[in-house]
Amino acid sequence: MSFENVKKNFGFGCMRLPMKNGRVDYEHFNRMIDVFLENGFNYFDTAHGYLGGLSETAIRDCLVSRYPRNAFVLTNKLSENFFRTEKDIRPLFELQLKCCGVEYFDFYLMHAQNAVNFEQYRRANAYETAFALKREGKVRHVGISFHDSAEVLDRILTTYPDIEAVQLQFNYLDFESPEVQSRKCYEVCRKHQKPVIVMEPVKGGRLAQLPTAADEILRRAGEGTNASYALRFAAGFEGVFMVLSGMSDNAQAADNIRTMKDFRPLSEEEQRAVQEVVFTLKRQEEIPCTACRYCTDGCPKHISIPDLFSCLNRKRRDRDWNSGVYYRTYTQGGRGKASDCIACGKCEKICPQHLEIRKLLKEVARTFE
Repeated sequence: MSFENVKKNFGFGCMRLPMKNGRVDYEHFNRMIDVFLENGFNYFDTAHGYLGGLSETAIRDCLVSRYPRNAFVLTNKLSENFFRTEKDIRPLFELQLKCCGVEYFDFYLMHAQNAVNFEQYRRANAYETAFALKREGKVRHVGISFHDSAEVLDRILTTYPDIEAVQLQFNYLDFESPEVQSRKCYEVCRKHQKPVIVMEPVKGGRLAQLPTAADEILRRAGEGTNASYALRFAAGFEGVFMVLSGMSDNAQAADNIRTMKDFRPLSEEEQRAVQEVVFTLKRQEEIPCTACRYCTDGCPKHISIPDLFSCLNRKRRDRDWNSGVYYRTYTQGGRGKASDCIACGKCEKICPQHLEIRKLLKEVARTFE
């Protein structure tokens, strides 16, 4: 399947935008957009809940107001937190159009599908509504983003064969992960002949900021940056038509654009190096958190969970005394400590990585408190 308006295989993920004083830094974002488009890329990805709604309005103010509609491809999503019944969906969709300042979305995805929320989407006729919006010209393509097992993905694609694309968490560290199942889910997409959109190719930045031992492996393999190896790994698979990167500064954008503008798959030697990095990272037993921050939105104690996990990872990996300083930083200003967790479980229900967050927060508390 080809998508006529998509120019290249690299997209701008708008979940981690440059921020300043709690708002999107428009001047910075404008520059990143300009460079992105000037280099021939045109795919942007957002969702209603990203950055508490600021992602959509930043796209309106920095992209839509400055470029003609045919200059870019825009993806948005129907997220479970914002609807309960079928009658909620169209008003939400119209609000999303308004927030983004557009009359249609190129792609509209059923967001973060899993075995549990898929039933909510079915009860609310969410897929049927999305296909109706496509017939009306308000959506060009209907797809899903997905966080569950390959078996669940196969069931969804069998139930709704008109789905046109699948967005998967796909990176070399999760490729054989029993939780994320990147390879198995990719194979299901190939079975159903569905094009793949890759999210988290750099695993929330984790594969860009490698510990020393892993970093040295890639340095010996070649001259590319750590992030470039991760992007090239993901983009090298047949059927992957788009690789997203959540860029938050000009340096990240420049590196990603340089990698993907003249894309070349990993060589056999580079593939071996990447697998050696996987082995090295898994020996260190870090918490595989991607800092998507879904867990923080509903936390009744306002615990900055990804930041606290990052502190623990750094403590484990580098024996870094600074991690304690950062822990204190992330537990000030109304944000809860790890020990404030009341074990309500809301975070674990929404975590795409299926982490045992409550158990891990106890370890954080033991380490830093």
